Amino acid sequence: MRRNHLAVITALAGLGTAHAQEAGQVNVICSVQAEWCNMIQTVFAKTTGVKVNMSLKGSGEALAQLIAEKANPKTDVWFGGTGDPHLQAAEQGLSLEYKSPSLTQLHAWAQQQAAQSAYRTVGIYSGPLGFGYNPELLAKKKLQVPKTWSDLLKPEYKGEIQVANPASSGTAYTMVATLVQLMGEDKAFEYMKALHKNISQYTRSGTGPIKAVARGETSVSISFVHDGPGEKMQGFPVETLTPAEGTGAEIGSMSIIKGARNLEAAKKFYEWALSPAAQEMGAAAKQFQLPSHKAAKVDPRVPDFKKIKFINYDYAKYGASAERRRLIAKWEKDVNSLPK
Repeated sequence: MRRNHLAVITALAGLGTAHAQEAGQVNVICSVQAEWCNMIQTVFAKTTGVKVNMSLKGSGEALAQLIAEKANPKTDVWFGGTGDPHLQAAEQGLSLEYKSPSLTQLHAWAQQQAAQSAYRTVGIYSGPLGFGYNPELLAKKKLQVPKTWSDLLKPEYKGEIQVANPASSGTAYTMVATLVQLMGEDKAFEYMKALHKNISQYTRSGTGPIKAVARGETSVSISFVHDGPGEKMQGFPVETLTPAEGTGAEIGSMSIIKGARNLEAAKKFYEWALSPAAQEMGAAAKQFQLPSHKAAKVDPRVPDFKKIKFINYDYAKYGASAERRRLIAKWEKDVNSLPK
């Protein structure tokens, strides 16, 4: 009896190994927070038997890698990160045209992202740009909470604000593109020159400034507001708001890479990542963007899009390589080069 029991276990173990080999593997660049990437990697592997080889990279770095390995792609799927670099990857022929059967179940902004890229990328989440602030630090320094873009120019905020560098951060590029659309290019650059005087540091990563706010290293950040609740859950004093004049939002995206070595596994991952259950993992990993699938449950900590004044952000124009390069070069020359 015991021997039979052992034989069954051995046979099942063998089946498990065969299933894993048959299921294959998928190589994923993940451009969301590490906790979310790790959760996706573990759950997808457990539910499908497909091994996930995952590397964590910001969206700017991810695009650079895909360009570098274009002749011999080592990546199958690029998951997350701001949509502009995904649109550039599509424009440069780095991603594969693929229409998901679940496309019609996604919010209009996610479908629009797919259509604009000729179905070479798709929206998986969205999050608004705004301000993070440390209420304890502001009170200590007798500073008001900034409510508008123009508030950030007040002299009392000198050295109190952090934002990322748009050359390395999708978050900061979203800020540049938002201001240009909100104010017109000339006025937006005059604004950023004036803002420069109040910036203590341009960080490399988009989440750096709000983490600095949470830890009391700076009073105010220009950040995606969905990055605030996760810091607050860890007990840090951080609040967020969106500016009264209007703001932009990122459309976090996902792309299958052209020439993917594990195409079937890549499609399987892509479909899984669009499902409501997979999208709800964002909140489980303390990330509070709005999921793109209409049936995904929305965590109460996700910013209420109905209460935010959004500009009509032109993702196709500002996601184009030439326009992004031009605006970043102009920011480097006209803003970043100025003395503080």
